[in-house]
Amino acid sequence: MELLDKLKWRYAAKAMNGEKVSQKKIDNIIETARLAPTSSGLQPFEILVITNQEIKEQIKSVSWNQSMITDCSHLLVFAAWDTYTEERINKMFDLVNEVRGFKNEGWEAYRQKLLSFYPQQDPEINFNHAAKQAYIAFSAAIIAAAYEGVDSTPIEGFEPEAVDKILKLREKGLRSCVLLPIGYRDAENDWLVNLPKVRKSTEDLVTEIA
Repeated sequence: MELLDKLKWRYAAKAMNGEKVSQKKIDNIIETARLAPTSSGLQPFEILVITNQEIKEQIKSVSWNQSMITDCSHLLVFAAWDTYTEERINKMFDLVNEVRGFKNEGWEAYRQKLLSFYPQQDPEINFNHAAKQAYIAFSAAIIAAAYEGVDSTPIEGFEPEAVDKILKLREKGLRSCVLLPIGYRDAENDWLVNLPKVRKSTEDLVTEIA
């Protein structure tokens, strides 16, 4: 129930007060995102944690001038792989073998299946798939922030190509897909803070098939 209470407390803060979030809380939020599930365990994305105010100002200028980007404590940028490559797939499979300390015949067969499929696909299809995996971690980070008593604001309203250029993401084979300012709400200047949370009823959202 404690987690549900905190999820009822959270909302997309529309103004932040610039107060710094402790490194421990940030570390917990990032670790939660790192532990999130992804398709085939490939984790096809990276998370950039930005505290540099000048860079935040640049990103704000291509993000509809949303104040949370510069007034937050930490700005998280979730950037997905631009495509799946043999090197990227092999790196993750090799990591599994290294951590577990053995090779599994079924796992190696699955490696070959992915190698015969993803690298041959259109890069845009692969990016869209990778971006969906980034969103899983992104959602986990939002939940973790609420658990830590920290505000966050999911932001899709930005120019991805401009953010990619600012952060030099394309040179790394990455493309930005979603932003997450982390900080503390500025209640006096946030029009949304006292409005009731509105969600569909369970009956409208959920269909049970027995």
